[in-house]
Amino acid sequence: MKRVFNGLIGFALLIGLIPQATFAVPSYARQTGQNCDACHVSFPELTPYGRWFKLTGYTIGQRTIPLAAMAQISRTNTKSNTDPATGFSVTPENNHIVLQDASVFVAGKINDYAGAFIQWTYDHQANLEQDSTTGLWSRSSHSSLDNTDIRAVGQYLAAGSKEPDLVYGVTLHNNPTVQDVWNTVPSWGFPFAGSATTQFGPPATLIEGGAAPVAGISTYAFWKKTLYAEFALYRTADGFLSFLRTGTPAADRVVLKGYNPYWRLAYNKEWGPNSLEFGAFGMVADLYPDNTNPVGPTDRLRDLGLDAQYQYITDPHTITGQVSYIREKQLWNATFANGGTDNPSDRLNSFKAKATYYYRRQYGVTLSHFAVTGSLDNTLWTGQAGVSGKPNTTGYIYELNYVPISNARLMLQYTDYKKYFGLANNYDGNGRHAHDNNTLFLNLWLAY
Repeated sequence: MKRVFNGLIGFALLIGLIPQATFAVPSYARQTGQNCDACHVSFPELTPYGRWFKLTGYTIGQRTIPLAAMAQISRTNTKSNTDPATGFSVTPENNHIVLQDASVFVAGKINDYAGAFIQWTYDHQANLEQDSTTGLWSRSSHSSLDNTDIRAVGQYLAAGSKEPDLVYGVTLHNNPTVQDVWNTVPSWGFPFAGSATTQFGPPATLIEGGAAPVAGISTYAFWKKTLYAEFALYRTADGFLSFLRTGTPAADRVVLKGYNPYWRLAYNKEWGPNSLEFGAFGMVADLYPDNTNPVGPTDRLRDLGLDAQYQYITDPHTITGQVSYIREKQLWNATFANGGTDNPSDRLNSFKAKATYYYRRQYGVTLSHFAVTGSLDNTLWTGQAGVSGKPNTTGYIYELNYVPISNARLMLQYTDYKKYFGLANNYDGNGRHAHDNNTLFLNLWLAY
């Protein structure tokens, strides 16, 4: 297995290093000669053309200098910024304007058979910690390799075909689902931007954020723009693959046992201004609970997901919708033995639905609903946020967007919690209610 895994990685990297002539154009848009809205409804939500561009390995158009940059400036307001138990603030830099993060991208065509999306991010609010005595917040800002997707691709054209009947490829990446092209999976799902200072949010399944950075290699095929299939293996990003977690603090590293499978199937249909997708995906991961001591038993997390997406894209009207459901089986083979859970196994379920309308790709409104439910486990959940012993968290996200130009977006987002860790009222046992965590988030996104 290890030889096959390393061999596929070597193949992808070898194709990517074949030299060709260079053209001094700095972005995907200039590479393809298209406007940004050819690929995106609004970053990072992809159009059918954007999905095709990614699946063909970022190779459409002329090779360019593949450099880009992005920054987010934001302001967060939590409805109640006081912890009733301590009197301390619950959100650092509340009502302050902050540089949330900044990224540099190496992204574009390498040659006719390979391309890349490589993101390096400076996180201004990384590792936020609160002193239990003074209530003062501290942070240790750092930069690290972010989402990375390097592809080697091939195509098959039947006699008389005007476009490929089959696209297939290999992708090396560091975050499960970052290689996906539909905005229903966790890496590219809604909300597309959120506050980095808020300390609130629903509990998440492993695939929704707890499985990165790792080293992943996957093979995929897309037949007649209709059927998509992918299989991937993930392992710890160590050895010669440690570059995939460059800059990540040791405490945040993910340590897996062996090779962990991921799969993805999807049906896609495009007609006129419409596109529709139905799919399923899943991952099984054996995770060491102590990433500084990768020996002994592991916890096994099995995530199974269903998703669907619809898009109607015209000028001036654009309507998009996504829905996903993830069911996680948690086998606490290591954590239960150490007293970290009440149960040897639990379940965690995550449901998300979102609808967006844009007028002339400038004025957008979005409504989203999220609902997390799971097993009663006092030891696992009560110490994190509440007294109910349940992860059940529900709410809505309302969002307004204004896009004056294609590489700038002003966003106003409001998160409205109806239930937080099992309760609507007094979820922490000290008088804090779910709606006290409601968050107003103002964000300016800039890219060049």
